[in-house]
Amino acid sequence: MEGAVLILVLSCLGIAQALFLCIYLFTLKKGNRYANFFLGLLILGLTIRIGKSILNEYLDLVAWQRNLGLAGILLVGPSLWYHGKVLFGATTRFYPKQYLHFLPYLCFTFFCWLIPNRYDTLSIWIYYGIFFHLLCYLILSAGVVIHMDKKSHSAVQSWYRNLVIGVGVIWVFYMGNILGLIPFYIGGALCYTLLVYIFSFLLLQKHSFQLVKYSASVLDQEVLGTLSETIQKLFQEDTVYLNPQITLNEVASAVGSTPKIVSQVINTTTGKNFSEYVNAHRVEKAKTLLRSPAAQKEKIASIAYDSGFNNVTSFNTAFKAMTGQTPSEFRKHIKIDSKNR
Repeated sequence: MEGAVLILVLSCLGIAQALFLCIYLFTLKKGNRYANFFLGLLILGLTIRIGKSILNEYLDLVAWQRNLGLAGILLVGPSLWYHGKVLFGATTRFYPKQYLHFLPYLCFTFFCWLIPNRYDTLSIWIYYGIFFHLLCYLILSAGVVIHMDKKSHSAVQSWYRNLVIGVGVIWVFYMGNILGLIPFYIGGALCYTLLVYIFSFLLLQKHSFQLVKYSASVLDQEVLGTLSETIQKLFQEDTVYLNPQITLNEVASAVGSTPKIVSQVINTTTGKNFSEYVNAHRVEKAKTLLRSPAAQKEKIASIAYDSGFNNVTSFNTAFKAMTGQTPSEFRKHIKIDSKNR
């Protein structure tokens, strides 16, 4: 009994977390809007199906309620396929006819009360048909993985490949159960719960969900390296970061590129966004000034302005975030170290 309660709690937590991810993706304004939308639909479809599994395990659902749960599978396949096509730039615009792929889901949902679900032969074949529908899209999605642009970001490639594998594992669970090979029916729900928390971990790490914004505009590695060197020279030799009002647009203009590409290059090569990249150079400049004997009597505010910051508050915040110390603490430790030598 305790095991059943634990399984129920874990499964419900997975459903709650999945709904949170759906809301996040549907309302996310950054990155690739279509990629976020189809990923949200994918998770929603799986959530509907897994939710049905959980309820069916502990409650006596009627036929139309079970059909609503099964309909979720019809939403998963097209969403998975289109998510991949968008990630790798195969599709950038969508036309009404392309949404016909979602027509089986809509029909099954609207006519759920007419479709038989009585555990008889016809119902079983309908069940097989639904999962065959998902299998077809898994094959199409595997084709996207096989033919995806090798120049695309490695993290995006890994993300989509693992996503296809994850959905494939859930498909195996349910087909194995209907064929009598896997007796643990609720296993699909537990597997999905694990996947959802993996998705959430990636979200918190700002990994795959942020990287999708770069998936359709990948730079050639040679161009990436050249532009990265140009940007570094601009910051290290020309010290453009000393300008408190420096903007991404100005840097892009200086290197002869676009703000989007410059942002991508900085993110790909350093793991920082533009603001973090600029502040990192300013903090390094400030550390150099704080170590200088000539600047030992300079006020912290003067050090901040000489390093490119336009106010002391932002200077203190950025400095502590990158060094773990305030500028005053950093200077104090330098003085102590100097006396001990």
